[in-house]
Amino acid sequence: MSQVIYRATGRRKTAVAQVRLMPGSGNRKVNGRDFREHFRRDSLVDVTEAPLALTNNSVAFDVDASVKGGGLAGQAGAIRLGIARALVQADEDHRRVLRGAGFLTRDSRMVERKKYGQPGARRRFQFSKR
Repeated sequence: MSQVIYRATGRRKTAVAQVRLMPGSGNRKVNGRDFREHFRRDSLVDVTEAPLALTNNSVAFDVDASVKGGGLAGQAGAIRLGIARALVQADEDHRRVLRGAGFLTRDSRMVERKKYGQPGARRRFQFSKR
């Protein structure tokens, strides 16, 4: 008998995470390393585990995530979205709770591009009347 694996993709800023959720004992890995070793900050670990804590599945599932691009905060947000989507696949009853907490909404905010002839995206050179 094969084990059920729920797969989902999460994105945040420029980070993309492929998340695999399997029934297990609560092991969490990112790119083959432990969550805490990868993220190094408790706040980012809390971000990634929020959907599991909200649905009371902290020890019911193992998480194996592969993430590329972005920084640590973007990667944590991408994994959070991937875990939330995989939880909905596992049990449709989680959708209402996760949607209410905003975990199923893709955060569309991206870095604004720098404009030519200017020092930054919004910054302008100092105005001189004379």
